[in-house]
Amino acid sequence: MTEHRGTGDTQVTAREVVRSTIRSFRGRVAAATVLLCGHQVGEALVPVLVGVVIDRAVATGDVGSLVIWLLVLAADFAMLSYSYRFGARQALHADLRADAGLRTRVAARLLDHRGGAETGRLPGSITSIAVADAKRVAVMNFWIPTAAAAAAALVVAAVALLRISLPLGLLILLGTPPLLWLIGRVGRPLERRSGAEQERAARAAGTAADLVSGIRVLKGLGAGPAAAEQYAASSRTALGATLRATRAEAGFLGTVQLANGLFLAVIALVGGLLALDGSITVGNLVSAVGLAQFLVGPLQTLGIAGARFAQARASAGRIAEILSAPPAVGPGRDGRDAGPTDPAAALAVTGLRHGPLDGLDLEVPAGQLLGVVAPDPSAATALARCLARDVAPDSGRILLGGTGVDDLAPAATRSTLLVAAHDAHLFTGTVLDNVTAATGDGAPGSATVAAMAAARADQAVEALPQGADTPVTSRGSSLSGGQRQRVALARALAADPPVLVLHDPTTAVDAVTESEIAARLREHRTGRTTVLLTTSPALLAVTDRVVVLREGRVVADATHTELMTDDTDYRRVVTG
Repeated sequence: MTEHRGTGDTQVTAREVVRSTIRSFRGRVAAATVLLCGHQVGEALVPVLVGVVIDRAVATGDVGSLVIWLLVLAADFAMLSYSYRFGARQALHADLRADAGLRTRVAARLLDHRGGAETGRLPGSITSIAVADAKRVAVMNFWIPTAAAAAAALVVAAVALLRISLPLGLLILLGTPPLLWLIGRVGRPLERRSGAEQERAARAAGTAADLVSGIRVLKGLGAGPAAAEQYAASSRTALGATLRATRAEAGFLGTVQLANGLFLAVIALVGGLLALDGSITVGNLVSAVGLAQFLVGPLQTLGIAGARFAQARASAGRIAEILSAPPAVGPGRDGRDAGPTDPAAALAVTGLRHGPLDGLDLEVPAGQLLGVVAPDPSAATALARCLARDVAPDSGRILLGGTGVDDLAPAATRSTLLVAAHDAHLFTGTVLDNVTAATGDGAPGSATVAAMAAARADQAVEALPQGADTPVTSRGSSLSGGQRQRVALARALAADPPVLVLHDPTTAVDAVTESEIAARLREHRTGRTTVLLTTSPALLAVTDRVVVLREGRVVADATHTELMTDDTDYRRVVTG
């Protein structure tokens, strides 16, 4: 059977997620199953051997037999101890490795250059799937050997009881299947509620993550109480789902305990009656009662395993949705892994339609600094997303150095054309780590220093306690808005792509700093193709030419000075 890696090209089902997780570690799972079965068989033999000691040594007073059978009992203990130690180790190893493997698969799908897996999902929801759901599926590698060992214990106990007494053995053999059927039936509501619990918990986590990342804005708008209430409502919903799932699990385990108790009481009662009429010996009775008490463990294990399997199936379904999510863009008709190699590549857009863009035509010669003004912000966002290949346009083409991006793999497009989004996030690490993320230098070389100076990030880090080595929290929330923008701009400039698209890179900085950035940006990008999606007059003033978009098309194409003089609407937009 071919393993579905889950790149969005094939549909991955929950069953396939579970099967591939187990199949990848089947050697360790098999070894753990054998060893844990040995442990449980050894445990089942303990009451049997105790009964033999009573009948053949204690009752007869034979010291030699007593020593021999005690040595046999000691050997049994040594065997079951060894089996458990190494069996549990193999099972846990398979569990932990599978957990890491599943998280890697989910991360690989999320990081696929074609995108699409994150669509419609909050960051917290994705985190919950990659962590909690992956763990619930991976732990099956532990519970499968454990459940198999419990089943082996039931078989050994039944055989032992058949040898002691046919009625007792038949009671075990005929009574266990209905008991397991009951456990399976009771576990179905748990599976349904477990999926709802994980989904609502993920939504609450996603809401919390979004609120935390935007806490500064929310406080500035005075929207803190409304945001808190939004999270409280989401949290209450998640709590309700968790409580319902917990009640279902409690009811499930309670039913299993009750069924097990009644079943074992019947075994003990039948054994006692057989001992009273002389059908079995005292040693046989001790063995029967001991086996009845021992069976509590395997039966409970099977019940818990049923609950874990139900939870794993629900979680596997959520993982399968991520792995099967369709890509946002295609792989490229030729699938070439390298774009144009020129230091500056020409950029052209022909007949582009997506959202508010309605047949947009645009040409940017190699090495030109172009300003694009869109009174409708959604048009600028749509153009940026199409150029970044975050989405596939409805129609039209984008060409880099005369080569259509449709013919290139997404990774090849992005190695040539870098789009720095307006809301570009920083990641956990230092300021320097963020700036050098695209270069991989990890050290402030001359190119990095020049990029930080052009973005005036050098000025920003002077106010930080450890300068460029100052730690940055997730999404850069420990920095001010202006500091974040300058560090993000420095990161884009340090990457030094042949074509760079910057979407409103200076909206959070003051006017003086913005003018400094504009002048340094032009100097830094000399000889490289650069597109500025902005309405900032400071940035537009340093461009070679400016195009104006209205209703999804170019309606004006001139220099900034000419447009400021001749186009009233343009002047109102950029000075407004």
